[in-house]
Formats: sequence, structure tokens, C-alpha cells
Amino acid sequence: QVQIVETGGGLAQPGGSLRLSCSASGTIKSIYNQGWYREFPGKPREMVATMLSDGSPTYANAVKGRFTISRDNALSSVYLQMSTLKSEDTAIYYCNFHLREVGMERPNSYWGQGIQVTVSS
Repeated sequence: QVQIVETGGGLAQPGGSLRLSCSASGTIKSIYNQGWYREFPGKPREMVATMLSDGSPTYANAVKGRFTISRDNALSSVYLQMSTLKSEDTAIYYCNFHLREVGMERPNSYWGQGIQVTVSS
């Protein structure tokens, strides 16, 4: 089995910073891409930032220049540094790993449980 666990998040003031962390563990054979997504109430989940296997990042326009995605050398942990936070960043944030589990022929997408980020004064 694969476990995806997110930590961090919580409450921040507008203009402040927060850091999200996410780790993948379990019966993992290979890890390819990682990403962060978020959900607003009543809306579909949307991409915030992703990192391909070659290390190249992609950001949603709404967070460019404010958020930074990074990962560790083992590719099993991914981070989202959020700066200059705005009230409209308030959402549930989800971590995603695209990986191949031991015994599986193809990679699949695995999600964390979601973590609340609230930006408010």
C-alpha cells in the first residue's frame, strides 16, 4: 500500500507565509511527478503547482511568483512554500504523487487527505 501524508497548513494573515509538506511511503517502485492542487467550496479541484520527473515546475497563473514547489532528492517528499498569501488562497490543498506501486504494471495517481489553508486577518 501507498500512504500520502500532508502536514503544515493552518491559519495565516494576508501577506504572510505558510509551508506545506507531503510525503509518500509504502510499497513504491518508482516516483514520477508530484503536484499540489486545491479545492474551493463547490468548485472542481484545480492545479496549483506541479513538478515533472525532470524537475521542471509549472504554476497556476494565480500563484506564480508567490508559491514555490520543491522536492527532496529521493522524490518522496514534496513541498509548497506559499508567500504573500491572499484571502483567495483559502482552500483545501491536496498533494498528488504520480507513481508506480510495487506489483503494478502502470503508474497511478495517489492523493493526500487534504489540508486546510485559511488566509484571514
